[in-house]
Amino acid sequence: MSAVFNFTFVPWFRSVAPYIHMHRGKTFVVAVAGEAIAAGKLQAIAQDLALIQSMGVKIVLVHGFRPQVNEQLRAKGHEPRYSHGIRITDEVALDCAQEAAGQLRYEIEAAFSQGLPNTPMAGSTVRMISGNFITARPVGVVDGVDFQHSGLVRKVDAAGIRRTLDFGAMVLMSPFGFSPTGEAFNLTMEEVATSVAVSIQADKLIFLTEIPGIAMDATRPVDDENPIDTELPLDAAKKLLATLPAAQQPTDTSFYLQHCVKACEGGVERSHILPFSVDGALLLEIYVHDGIGTMVVDEKLESVREAEVDDIGGILQLIEPFERDGTLVKRSRTEIERDIHQYTVVEHDGVIFGCAALYPYPEAKTAEMAAVTVSPQSQGQGDGEKLLKRIELRARALGLDSIFVLTTRTMHWFIKRGFQQVSPDWLPEARKKKYNWDRKSQVLVKKLK
Repeated sequence: MSAVFNFTFVPWFRSVAPYIHMHRGKTFVVAVAGEAIAAGKLQAIAQDLALIQSMGVKIVLVHGFRPQVNEQLRAKGHEPRYSHGIRITDEVALDCAQEAAGQLRYEIEAAFSQGLPNTPMAGSTVRMISGNFITARPVGVVDGVDFQHSGLVRKVDAAGIRRTLDFGAMVLMSPFGFSPTGEAFNLTMEEVATSVAVSIQADKLIFLTEIPGIAMDATRPVDDENPIDTELPLDAAKKLLATLPAAQQPTDTSFYLQHCVKACEGGVERSHILPFSVDGALLLEIYVHDGIGTMVVDEKLESVREAEVDDIGGILQLIEPFERDGTLVKRSRTEIERDIHQYTVVEHDGVIFGCAALYPYPEAKTAEMAAVTVSPQSQGQGDGEKLLKRIELRARALGLDSIFVLTTRTMHWFIKRGFQQVSPDWLPEARKKKYNWDRKSQVLVKKLK
C-alpha cells in the first residue's frame, strides 16, 4: 500500500467517521427515478445502498417507473398523457404500469440478491420486503380532466414499515396503492416517497433524479458561475417555490423541490435532490459535509449557541490545525476547560464547525473576541458572520461599548465587518500586559454603540 494512499486515506476516513456514527440507526427514504434504472445505474445504486445499510442505516427504497411505463405504452401504440404533472392513467396505462412495476421489482430484487460480486459489498445479503403499505384514493376530476386510475396517497401503514425495518430488511415500494375495495391506483413516486417519509418521520428523504440539484440562481442553468446550492434553508426554499411556475415535468426546478419542502414541513429533518448521473452520489451526499446535490433543511438544525463542557473535544480538534500553522495562539486543554463558558460555537449535524471566545474587560467597557475559527469545510458559508453576530450580542448584554480582536492573518475579513485598526497601546491595561510584541498582532476594534 503506497505512502500516498496512506497520507490521503487516513484524513479522509477521519472526516467521514463522524457521519458514519451520526447516521447509525437513522431511517432514510430513498426515491430512485425510473430514468436512473433506464440509464443502467441500478447495479451501482444497489451497491451503495447495501453499503449504507451495512453501516446501520434503515432504508425504504421507492422506485419510479415513468420511462418504463411510457415504453410499454408506445409498444402498444399509445402515447403517454399528462396533466398538472400527473399521468392520466386509463385502462391501457394501468396495465402498462402494473407490467412495468412487476418487471422493475424483479430487477431490483435480483440486484440485491446476487451478493453484489466484484464490489466492496461482495457476499453481502440484503433482505428486501415489499407489501401493501399504501392505501390510495383516486385523483378524480381536476379542472375538467378525469385522471381515471391515477391516485393519491390516502394512508401509509407506518407501523408495518417500521416493524419491517426493525427486522433488518430494506423496504421496497412501488408507486402503487390500493383502495379498501381492492381497486389499484397508479401513484407518483415522488408523492409515495414524501408521504412515507413524513408518516414514519424519516431522518432523510433523498431523491435520486435527472437534475443535479437547485442552482444558486434558479432562473439560470447550472454552470461554473451558477453552481448548485448545496444547502437551502426551508424558509428560502418556500420563498423560491412561490416564485416558480407549477411543475409539469421532472426537469422543472419546482418538481422535486415542492416535495422536499412538503417533507420538511411534515417533520422530516432533511430532504435532498441528487443527480443519478454522478457515480456514488448517495455516498457523497451522506458522508461528505458539502455533499453533491441540494439539501433542504430547517435552519433551526444548525445551532449557534454557547459552548458546553461536552464541546471541548470538538473545539480542540477544530482549532488545532490553526494553532499548528501559527494562525492562532496555542491554548491548552486546561485553558479551554477553564474558559469553556466564554466560547460560542456553530454546531451542524452534531459537529463543531466554528468557535469564538469572548473575554470581557469591564473596567474598559470592552471585550476581546478570541480563538475565532471556522472549519475549512464550511468557510464561505456565513459561519464567521454568525459567530461575530452572537459575540456582539453577548458583549452588548454585558453593557460593553466595543469588542476587539488580535490577528496576524485575517485583518481584512474583520475590517470588512466594521472593525478599525488601532495601536496596541489602545488595549486595556490588563490585556496590554499579555500582548506579545514579537508576534506583532494587529489590533482591530469595533464599536457597538
